[in-house]
Amino acid sequence: MTLFAPKTPLADLAAMLDTGAATSRELTETALERIAADGGNGGAAFCFVDADGARRQADALDALRRAGTRLSPLAGVPISVKDLFDVQGQPTRAGSRVLADAPPASTDAHTVARLRRAGAVLIGRTNMSEFAFSGLGLNPHYGTPASPWRRSERHVAGGSSSGAAASVADGLAAAGLGSDTGGSLRIPAAFCGLTGFKPSAGRVSTEGVVPLSPTLDVVGAIAPSVACCAMVDGVLSRTSFATRRPLAGARLAVLRNYVMDDIEPDVARTYEAALDKLARAGALLTEVRFAPLDALASINTFGFSPIEAFAAHRSRLDGQAHVYDRRVLARIRRGESASAADYLDLLAARRAAIAAAQQFFAGFDAFVMPTVPIVPPLIVTLEADDIAFAAANALVLRNPSIVNFLDGCAVSLPCHREGDAPVGLSVCGFHGQDGLILALAGAAETALGV
Repeated sequence: MTLFAPKTPLADLAAMLDTGAATSRELTETALERIAADGGNGGAAFCFVDADGARRQADALDALRRAGTRLSPLAGVPISVKDLFDVQGQPTRAGSRVLADAPPASTDAHTVARLRRAGAVLIGRTNMSEFAFSGLGLNPHYGTPASPWRRSERHVAGGSSSGAAASVADGLAAAGLGSDTGGSLRIPAAFCGLTGFKPSAGRVSTEGVVPLSPTLDVVGAIAPSVACCAMVDGVLSRTSFATRRPLAGARLAVLRNYVMDDIEPDVARTYEAALDKLARAGALLTEVRFAPLDALASINTFGFSPIEAFAAHRSRLDGQAHVYDRRVLARIRRGESASAADYLDLLAARRAAIAAAQQFFAGFDAFVMPTVPIVPPLIVTLEADDIAFAAANALVLRNPSIVNFLDGCAVSLPCHREGDAPVGLSVCGFHGQDGLILALAGAAETALGV
């Protein structure tokens, strides 16, 4: 059974359901068959598949449609949920053995409840970096999903929402619910040829989501297109944004310092070609250097994520440290030596950086940069080499984490040609500019011919 191709736009699936070209049960069975297929990515992408529950949801929605009930565009569409979110009746393990004995959640996370009310078919829970604390997506407990690029070589799908991206790339779900603390939606989107939207902090509730860094955590979607991300965001946030506007005349700042350091040749060539396409579509590109970025490494000696993660996990470390992914444990323990003064200094430095950035970019509609400066590394290399893992993890997190630190919003969209190494271009703005950034990203998507 093959009723929808991987990366089919959500609007197309909604049209299929509304016209009777497909039923929700048929879409759901297609996704379930792909998840269970021998040699596929389903076993690593999902840590739990709710096949029976998904079928019940699909059948109920099909019955409503037959009765003439008007349903939302997401109704009947299979959606995956990152293992960070509470789903009633299911344990939330956050990709960790530490929570292996967690009791089933008594209620849905706020965002899961929104999706359920919109009629989304919750197909299952997707794998992730343990406690969302890595940009690469490796998980020594439950396996590591692979990017669709050069699949036989098995390159990382990106993290921490690795399974979410793999589920959409392979047609195991139509869209994936995930989180983003330093790039966890945008990195896997870039590595899997998808679109990822990081909304402004606070627009979408994080209630019922296992925290990594409450200061930085946001909830959003990985999906086939900008319009798809906006559709899911509309359900999660109860807001609606247009995803098309003229690109001609849009003032885009092209960051040239910090974000371009150590960029790989394939990424640089694809990114520069994408900028040329934006310019030909009428965007006004200005190359800029924002000097405060060069100080980020020293500002983040500890960083919000290690400090806040250590605060959340410290009660478990004495008895359960041996159960953690050792690489995640090392990152959590980085926050152990931070003092209250260090944390207050970090808060002050962030406020100063946000103010400086808002003033510097005031004359622009958005700023752009490569989502990540490297192509997806090989899984086997990172599993075997701690130094290679640390270097790659730092590189993939570097660019997207700027947006979280500056309290902004961003869309990563693919800008590579079919068959080439996956490369993401990020369109970025500041807090509250979600509508503008989605519209500009939609226009850029058209100009790039994605």
